[in-house]
Amino acid sequence: MPINKKLLNHLEQNRIKHEVVPHKKVFTAVDAAATLKVKLEQVVKSLLVKAGNNFYLALLPASKNLDLSKLARFLKVKPAAVKLPKEKVMAEKFKVKPGAMSAFGSQHKIPVIVDQGLAKVKEAIFASGSFTESIRMKIKDYLNLEKPLLGNFAVIRKVKKKGKK
Repeated sequence: MPINKKLLNHLEQNRIKHEVVPHKKVFTAVDAAATLKVKLEQVVKSLLVKAGNNFYLALLPASKNLDLSKLARFLKVKPAAVKLPKEKVMAEKFKVKPGAMSAFGSQHKIPVIVDQGLAKVKEAIFASGSFTESIRMKIKDYLNLEKPLLGNFAVIRKVKKKGKK
């Protein structure tokens, strides 16, 4: 499934320098990093979250995990109010295939929140809504385009060792 033309037009109309990066079919940011042979810090994880009645697109480095408690504090809601919606919600509400949410919230008409850890990277690879193509661009260009809220809601990703429970 190729990148949505609407997204590519959006980038071009806003004069955002970007590169379409083809790769084998992947479903996660971690898999994208492995396939493209880049550091996890260079790939952006895009997660749909629901806080109360509102949806947000949370972006963080693939090297980190989302901390729902930190996110709740950042969004000023009770921790129990923050959830990761089921893939069915993504498909019904945003008309995308499960797992194919792009990192561009403006395309889905939802606000974007970005973990400050991404600001430390000059350039990153973003989900494009395609399982076989991503977009490489400068973080500052992304921030200027999407105008997200910046916060601190990611924690270091714990890697499970094989053979251990």
